[in-house]
Amino acid sequence: MITNDTIAAISSGLTESGIGIVRMSGPESFEIASRIFRTKSGAAADLSEPNRVHYGFIRNVSRETSGAELLDEVLLINLKGPHSYTGEDTIEIDCHGGVLMMKRVLGTMIAAGARLAEPGEFTRRAFMNGRIDLAQAEAVIDLINARNDRAIRASVGQLRGDVSAKIAKIRTTILRDTAFIEAALDDPEHYNVEDIDGELKEHITDALNDTERLIASYRYGKLAREGINTVIIGKPNAGKSSLLNALLGEERAIVTQIPGTTRDTITESISLGSLSLNLMDTAGIRKTDDLVESIGVKRALDSVREADLILCVIDASVPLDEADRDILDYIRELPVRVLFLFNKSDLETAVDTDALLKSMPEEKRGNLSISALTHDGIGTLTETIEEMFSMGEISYNDEVTVSSMRHVELLKKAAGSMRSVLVSMEDGMPEDFFTVDLMDAYTALGQIIGESVDDDLVNEIFASFCMGK
Repeated sequence: MITNDTIAAISSGLTESGIGIVRMSGPESFEIASRIFRTKSGAAADLSEPNRVHYGFIRNVSRETSGAELLDEVLLINLKGPHSYTGEDTIEIDCHGGVLMMKRVLGTMIAAGARLAEPGEFTRRAFMNGRIDLAQAEAVIDLINARNDRAIRASVGQLRGDVSAKIAKIRTTILRDTAFIEAALDDPEHYNVEDIDGELKEHITDALNDTERLIASYRYGKLAREGINTVIIGKPNAGKSSLLNALLGEERAIVTQIPGTTRDTITESISLGSLSLNLMDTAGIRKTDDLVESIGVKRALDSVREADLILCVIDASVPLDEADRDILDYIRELPVRVLFLFNKSDLETAVDTDALLKSMPEEKRGNLSISALTHDGIGTLTETIEEMFSMGEISYNDEVTVSSMRHVELLKKAAGSMRSVLVSMEDGMPEDFFTVDLMDAYTALGQIIGESVDDDLVNEIFASFCMGK
């Protein structure tokens, strides 16, 4: 599926900037560029030498008119296919970054014979022309949307081909063993499957372990890409809104001495070192007859169930009351990470913090003393959250991180097929049973990098791209 027309689009953001980039790709790119571009001397540029930067002017020329109007002073870069992003002849024009100017340059390209590109069509052509595989193409949009350093590193690794290389390694193992089994079945006089039963089991076990490590990495990849869903809970006036404001560095939430001031959830996203937090300040959790406040309390409890992290704010300046104990009972059994924040450290402590922590499961005893009012301990809080969600045994330098649910589902399917092979071997099933499951695993892994995928899936993936990429 290689298209034969020439597409054009604005590749930089549609906002005022110093430089604007307008890109064109396809078989007529050089011809169109020769028609609309002139050097300072007024001559047409020599585009026979690829990968050159040419200085000159864009002219407003169409096929219907012979007149020409100078539009802008630009730099033109010509890239000869297949050594370009799309694998096709490509022209990139760097013009002045006014929105109107970029639109006029694009309009000139279209008037001279190009077609307006669809969202993601440049990257789609790169995929269709074999410049990148589907996993790498998906990494492009992830890199554009990255909100923190971890997301950038994960996306760059996938764009570089780290995920694809790991998938290729597993598929090579599967294909080699499948080929041997097929050969043994077709020519039993020269090949004996029983001679490699132990080796075959070892190969499949190693491939399964590699696949399961990729599946396990999704948790970290998802947090890197989407951010950590962090819910701040506590009773009224515990200091939740003050904490939100301290983390944001601005007065985002209203803070008063009146209990129940926060009636609804407030959501903000912040960058926290190499992570992103999707912070949600909730209504104070307590029993109330106020209809509006009770709705806010219900929403707070619902949001806790979907959280990756709970910041449980305890007012340590007063003894625990029924509202505190209800909150502790509620979160004790939830499968969510909890960090207890004993607030108002600037005042005398009235809470037996040791007893509170001992009442919680061991994995939920993380705690800090802070003052949301004076910001004491806020720096330590950010460091603690980073440590809680560190990659642990997974290092971006050594391990591949998967961040796509599509990839995970296909990896799980492949892992299931590999487990079926091992079960069949233990049960002494005929070898042709092995090959069926092995090829199912091989096919599922291939769909991650774009083999045997239908047009609907490809269209869905590239529809999420921005125009000009």
